[in-house]
Amino acid sequence: MAAESKPIEPQLAEEESKEESKDKGKGKEATIESEDDGDEPEQTADGSAGAGAGSAAPSTAAKKKKSKKKKLKEALTGKKSSSAADDKEAEMHKAIDGLTPDQVQGLLDLNPALANEIAAANNGSTDPNAAAEALKTLKLQDIMTGLAASGKNAKDMGAYKFWSTQPVMKMGEDTGKAPFEDGPIKVQKVEDVPTEAAPLVAGFEWCTVNLEKPEELLEVTDLLEGHYVEDNEALFRFKYSKSILNWAMMPPGWKNDWHVGVRASQSRKLVGFISAVPVELRVRNRVIHASEVNFLCIHKKLRSKRLAPVLIKEITRRCNLENVWQAIYTGGTVLPTPVSTCRYFHRAINWQKLWEVGFSPLPPNSKPQYQIRKYAVPDNTSIKGLREMQEKDVDAVHGLLKRYLKRYDMAPDWTGEDIVHWLLHKKKKDQLEEQVVWSYVVEDEHHNITDFISFYCLESSIISPGSKHKVVRAAYLFYYATEVGLTSPVDQPALKKRLNDLVADATILAKKYKFDVFNALSLMDNGLFLEDQKFGAGDGQLHYYLFNYRANPIAGGVDKRNRLDDNLSGIGFTML
Repeated sequence: MAAESKPIEPQLAEEESKEESKDKGKGKEATIESEDDGDEPEQTADGSAGAGAGSAAPSTAAKKKKSKKKKLKEALTGKKSSSAADDKEAEMHKAIDGLTPDQVQGLLDLNPALANEIAAANNGSTDPNAAAEALKTLKLQDIMTGLAASGKNAKDMGAYKFWSTQPVMKMGEDTGKAPFEDGPIKVQKVEDVPTEAAPLVAGFEWCTVNLEKPEELLEVTDLLEGHYVEDNEALFRFKYSKSILNWAMMPPGWKNDWHVGVRASQSRKLVGFISAVPVELRVRNRVIHASEVNFLCIHKKLRSKRLAPVLIKEITRRCNLENVWQAIYTGGTVLPTPVSTCRYFHRAINWQKLWEVGFSPLPPNSKPQYQIRKYAVPDNTSIKGLREMQEKDVDAVHGLLKRYLKRYDMAPDWTGEDIVHWLLHKKKKDQLEEQVVWSYVVEDEHHNITDFISFYCLESSIISPGSKHKVVRAAYLFYYATEVGLTSPVDQPALKKRLNDLVADATILAKKYKFDVFNALSLMDNGLFLEDQKFGAGDGQLHYYLFNYRANPIAGGVDKRNRLDDNLSGIGFTML
C-alpha cells in the first residue's frame, strides 16, 4: 500500500523510538549516537552537544563493535542477557501500572489494531483493568500501534518524553469525562519568546530556505524525494514536485521565515526541513489564527541526532514571534493526543498498474481481468452543467463552500483570496508549470453554481527495484460542496445521491488526466459515497493534532474498530 502517513509525526516517532533503544547511559543525559556516521557529532538526550564520535578512544570503538556483535548473536540465537532490553520491558510494565482505567481505554480507542489484539488475548473482554494486564503480555514493540502506511508503527512508552514537555493534551485527558471548554492550553506573550534560535549540535546550522530561489526550492525537492514519508515495505515514497511545493507552502500570507532548514556547516547541504503556513482555523464556534505545520523531513543518516524535536521547537518559536500560538498538524502515528482520527480509502483507476507495482493485491480466488473489469471507469461524465472552474466562479464557490463547511466541527475559514490560490489552476506561463489542482463546478440553467468538487495531484515514487513503472499518479479528494446538503434538516438520501454523482464524475475526470488511483479520507461526508464508489479501506490512519489547544474529540468518520461510522465526520479540514 502506498505511503499514507503525513509529515510531522512519523519521522519523529521513528527517530525517538530509535533513540530510546540506543539510550545506554544510566544518568539523566545518556548519549545518543549515530548509527550511520561514526564521524558525525553526537548529541545528548536533552538536545545538548555531546563529545564528537570522532574523538572517541579506540577502546570505546572496540566496545561498540563488541556490543553490535553481541546483539547480532542474541538476534540469531534468540537468547538475551539481562540488558537494556530487559530494563525497557520493566520500565514499560511500570508505565502500564501507572495508567488509570480511563487512560488504558483511551489508549485502546486510539489504536484499533491494538484493541483488537488485546481483546483477542483477553477472550473478548473490554474491561480496562483486564486490558492493562493483557498489555503486559505483549512485546514492547507491539504496545503502541498507529496503523500507519502498510504496517504497525512501533512506539514504546518512553517515546512520548518530548511531547510531555509541550502544550498538548495528555493521553487519556479527554477520556471518560464530561465535555470541557475548548481553548488554549498555555497563554504566552511575544516579548517572552527568544529572539534567537537554540544552538544546534556542532557541525550543523540553521537556515531560512527561500523557495523563490530555484536552487533552494530544488534542495527541498531533493531532500523530500530522498528522505520523506514512505511505506513500511520501502516500495513507495511521496514525490513532491516544485509546483506542488510552491502551491502547498506559499498560500496567501505565507512567511519566508516559516520555511526552516538545517544545513551541514561544512558541505552546506540541506539535511533537515520543516515548514508552516498561516491558516484561519475554525474549531467549533471559535476561529483561531493558527499555523499549519507540514513537511518535517530529516536526512536518513541523521535520524538519531534528535533533530526532529529541535526543528519542531524552532518552527514553534518562529510562529510565536508572529503572535501565532496554535497549530494544526497530522500524522500516521499515535501521539499525545489526537483530536480526531480518519482512515484512508483508495479507489483504483488503473488497477493493472497498481497490481504490478504492489499497491493493490489480487484478492484470493480472483483473476486480474476480473479486477480490471470491476474498477473500469466510464469515459464521459453524467452531470448536466459540470465544467471546469473559472475565475468568474470564485465568489460563488467561496460562498457555497463557506456555508457547507459550517456543517463540520473543524474547518478552514477561507477568504476569496484563499479560494483563488487553493482551487483555481493558474494557466499563465509565469505561474505554475504544471497543474496540481483540478476544480469543477455545476452551473444550472439560471447560471447559478449549485455544486463544486476538487482534487489535487500527489505522485509517489516507486522505489522498489525492478519495477517497470517510475511513479504512481494519485488524485486526492480535496474540498467539495453542494446546495443539496444545505437544507434544514439535511435530506440525507438526496445528499448521498448527489455526492455519489459528483464523485463518480470526478473519478472519470481523474482517469482523463491519467491518474492511477483516487484517494480519500473518511472526513467530511465521504462516508456517504466511499463504498458505493468502490473505494477500498486502506491500512493507514491519519490523526489530527492541535498544538497548544485543548479540544473535545471530533468524529473522524470511523468507529473504534476503524470502520466507516454512520455518524459521519466532524472534520472539514484537508491537509496536503
